[in-house]
Amino acid sequence: MQLEDVQRVTVLGAGNMGHGIAEVAALAGYDVSLRDINDELVQKGYDQIEWSLGKLAEKDRVGDDEADAALDRVEPYVDLGDALDGADVVVEVVPEKMAIKKDVYEEVIEHAPDEAVFVTNTSSLSITELSEVTDRSERFCGMHFFNPPVRMDLVEVISGRHTSEETLELIEGLAESMGKTPVRVRKDSPGFIVNRILVPLMNEAAWIVESGDADVETVDSTTKFDMGLPMGSFELADQVGVDVGYHVLEYMHEVLGDAYRPCPLLGEKVEEENLGKKTGKGFYDYEDGDGAQIPSDAIDADVRRRLLAVTANETAGLIGDDVADADDVDEAVKLGAGFPDGPAKLADAEGLDALVETLDALAEETGEARYEATDYLREAAEAGGFRGGSGDGGDADSGDGPSYEVLNVAVDDRIGHVEIDRPHRMNTISGEVLDEMADAIDRLDGDDEVRAILLSGAGDRAFSAGADVQSMAAGGADPIYAVELSRQGQQTFGKLEESDKPVVAAIDGYCLGGGMELATAADMRIASERSELGQPELDLGLLPGWGGTQRLARVVGEGRAKEIILTADRYDAETMADYDFVNEVVPDDELDERAWELAERLASGPPIAQKYTKRAIHAGRTDNEAGLEVEAMGFGHVMNTDDLMEGVTAFMGDGEPEFEGK
Repeated sequence: MQLEDVQRVTVLGAGNMGHGIAEVAALAGYDVSLRDINDELVQKGYDQIEWSLGKLAEKDRVGDDEADAALDRVEPYVDLGDALDGADVVVEVVPEKMAIKKDVYEEVIEHAPDEAVFVTNTSSLSITELSEVTDRSERFCGMHFFNPPVRMDLVEVISGRHTSEETLELIEGLAESMGKTPVRVRKDSPGFIVNRILVPLMNEAAWIVESGDADVETVDSTTKFDMGLPMGSFELADQVGVDVGYHVLEYMHEVLGDAYRPCPLLGEKVEEENLGKKTGKGFYDYEDGDGAQIPSDAIDADVRRRLLAVTANETAGLIGDDVADADDVDEAVKLGAGFPDGPAKLADAEGLDALVETLDALAEETGEARYEATDYLREAAEAGGFRGGSGDGGDADSGDGPSYEVLNVAVDDRIGHVEIDRPHRMNTISGEVLDEMADAIDRLDGDDEVRAILLSGAGDRAFSAGADVQSMAAGGADPIYAVELSRQGQQTFGKLEESDKPVVAAIDGYCLGGGMELATAADMRIASERSELGQPELDLGLLPGWGGTQRLARVVGEGRAKEIILTADRYDAETMADYDFVNEVVPDDELDERAWELAERLASGPPIAQKYTKRAIHAGRTDNEAGLEVEAMGFGHVMNTDDLMEGVTAFMGDGEPEFEGK
């Protein structure tokens, strides 16, 4: 079966994941059969799809007509035979119990079309074992969506022992057609990629507390504000349900051995039915207490090293067993778990030698199997890291440029394109983003082949939602750290503003806080209709610290700048165009094309005249006479350029000039 042959997707299970997957499939244009075991359950799932589509339309994520059409493509069923009629792909999303899933497949094979492909949304169970219940194990694989499917980009596509390459390629294509990022899991292994990292990390956090080496608040402060994870380890356990992680651990323990023995602390919570938010109490109290109130200054270096060591060992296990390579592990964990960086990169930054030493010391002290360093981890440590300790170097273009980690930087037809590549973190700006952006701007500004710079953010949710406040909170309340951070952002964005080349910001989605300060440093701004802009710092008790108090006033005037900053309100793109911040607002699907058109137009202009034009405008901001002087000098300088003769000749001949910057 080819992707173009897929017309109908049947989703078995209308719970949170099931109705979410059905909605994603319907939005992608597929006819969807949504089935559950009774009318109440399937109707509840259908109603949730209708509600969710309404919310997407309300937030301009989809058009009203698109939402209505997607809902029309969903048909609810209770009868299994009717639900499977005409199905090309069957997505099973029933409870995470092997026995239940096997029972479902034994019934499904009686009704499913012979050519239908089966996929299971299991988060950890054996794909091979499930496939062997069916009559088509070569056309059976895992398709693990993440919750909520409408928002989360990652889909793990998991191969069973019998799965054909054609099936994997089909399901990867299906995921991409749904707007998702598929990551191939090459081998059927418990937990696949993301849970294989997250669940042992949660277990180790519990062992640290169980052993008395740190308390819950210290572990969560370290994971959230030092390692930069979206939540503390115990906060995450409470969010997803302590029992969920515990049962995955039990399965890993059963299949993989003593290294995955669940910590008794987790078992006690499950036995007490203190499972987290869903029961009102877990590691934190959500009924009578304040929930997860995690201090930002309780960071412990030993806790960090211990958690990173266990995470590095799990990463090495995945790579060494050929479940996934380092790049796929990092991408999956960033997209599926919201890590600021992937575990391989985090481990390399810490130093694999040091992490192996930590594991060896813990193994000698405790005798526990989970601290036995894998052979591959030792090999990677000797090689200088999971990626062999390779460094950066070269020019800014895509052919031999530096290997930026959080930016995509390329030169295409005289345009230097800088894209913030952190969609899993809404393209928030970290210290690493500032470091790489400063380097990229220097390189592009010094490259005579580059005639214009285009800024954008990866994905369609955010140009940049602002500073990565969580990772920056690792500095605590240290005023010196805060001053240096402010200076770093001011200087980096200042490089952009002072570039001799025209700079265009293509704004799509959220453009908030530090992201708006970045856009303010550009010469021109184009925004999609769905974009939302603002400086919300004062709502956090902060103020713009990367030049926003100065640059915004120069762009929109002091009165408007004070309104935007002091109210901390969010504004739509049309309003910001009325305020003269946005130069042009375009339909969402036309932003990329229009931004490149503008950048290409600027790139074809006369570089010398552009340079002096920008310098004269900037010089005149505080001193009109100085601005006029730079203008006059620039005017005189261009009189002796080949570009002037080219422009005049083209004008007289009614042609298009080809400026070369000479």
